[in-house]
Amino acid sequence: MKIPKRIQPLVDDGLVDEVISRLMSGKEADVFIVRCGEEIRCAKVYKEAVKRSFKKAAQYQEGRKMRSGRRARAVEKGSAYGRQQQEEIWQNAEVDALGRLANAGVRVPETFGCIDGVLLMELIVDEEGNAAPRLDDVSMPLEQALEDHAVMMDYVVRMLCAGLIHGDLSEFNVLVDQYGPVIIDLPQAVNAAANNQAEAMLARDIENMSRYYGQFAPALLKTRYAKEIWTLYEEGDLHPETVLTGYFEGDTDEADVDAVLEEIKAAMEEEEARLERVRVANDGD
Repeated sequence: MKIPKRIQPLVDDGLVDEVISRLMSGKEADVFIVRCGEEIRCAKVYKEAVKRSFKKAAQYQEGRKMRSGRRARAVEKGSAYGRQQQEEIWQNAEVDALGRLANAGVRVPETFGCIDGVLLMELIVDEEGNAAPRLDDVSMPLEQALEDHAVMMDYVVRMLCAGLIHGDLSEFNVLVDQYGPVIIDLPQAVNAAANNQAEAMLARDIENMSRYYGQFAPALLKTRYAKEIWTLYEEGDLHPETVLTGYFEGDTDEADVDAVLEEIKAAMEEEEARLERVRVANDGD
């Protein structure tokens, strides 16, 4: 096929030998299947911010640190240089996240460098060597759903232990090869410790996974992994090898209703006494 303009510099530099086909077009990037020497890989071409439809990007970037003060000031001012730096931060966040998660034991595509907004990475394939399907295109028996859901919960825990939350995890951002699920699309990965929306995003990620696998294993729809995982994380008891149950027992202590009523009564009596003192003082005048 015709070489896309954004990939041409990689061809000129000998990093890509051939663009075979377009694999997909997403909200933040277009992905192409390419040949690099004897290896078949994929090239993720990030869309420019004005063409990108990823909603509330700033919400995901909260808590990301910038090493350069000049870069931070430029981003804050919204200058041309600042917008360029913002794009690099967005793209490098995925490269960084993919590396950290691979080291943490999460199955993600291997990366081979990000050049001028084009990320070269491993092409995940099925048993026939074709591009692996998204989870959304896969159905499975109950036993497989339970097994793969457990794998995904393990990955969520490992991500969180590595300080990250996917933030946009769903059946559309998971590929399935012969070995199981592979997580993709991480430019919006959330800093778990520094983002105020971290807990909500984690809960949404887990809910999406439980909802999808719950089609094939309905018992998963009643689980409470999000509460269990986040509570363990906040208490410092979450580890990559933590055994999850899917259940969470919150604070079951019943409120002392009588004590609350007594406090309300005492407050009302105090206010009535204050008003009476004011009335008497006014009458005296």
